[in-house]
Amino acid sequence: MTLILIGFMGAGKSTVGQALGQALKQDYVDLDEFVAAKAAMSIPDYFNRYGEAAFRQLEQAALSEALQQADILSTGGGTPLYAGNQALLRAQPGAVIFLDASDATIEARLLADGVASRPLFQELGLAGLLDLKAARQSSYEALADQHILVDGQHPAAIADCILTNLANS
Repeated sequence: MTLILIGFMGAGKSTVGQALGQALKQDYVDLDEFVAAKAAMSIPDYFNRYGEAAFRQLEQAALSEALQQADILSTGGGTPLYAGNQALLRAQPGAVIFLDASDATIEARLLADGVASRPLFQELGLAGLLDLKAARQSSYEALADQHILVDGQHPAAIADCILTNLANS
């Protein structure tokens, strides 16, 4: 079974994905890192050089490949918003898990990361990012088999919650 983590930037998808991989002793793939490796450049550089349409094609191809390789996959925050990606996520036999964080948690994590690591933060500012998060919420919820609130929880505890929910379903 594949476990796919979706949610807004700063929700902890990569960190929880790594914790799940360690707990289950299974392969973990971060889709953003996978896409960057396929592109042989950073995502922002690829996006700036080739544009959004080319990036979304690359992302969808990478998602399809990653779903065949990974036991646990964390997606980019925008990945679940596109119809082709949604179809791939719905077609896979595993569970899609929405990691949901409050605005306050997202703000604290993004500020702790530093704005340089998040180009959208620089472009939209905090208020714009939180508006984007709200706009994406229904897409995340529609795809999710599990909806996990992550505020104040350690990544290992979130991973345990996910595994407990899977065992009980």
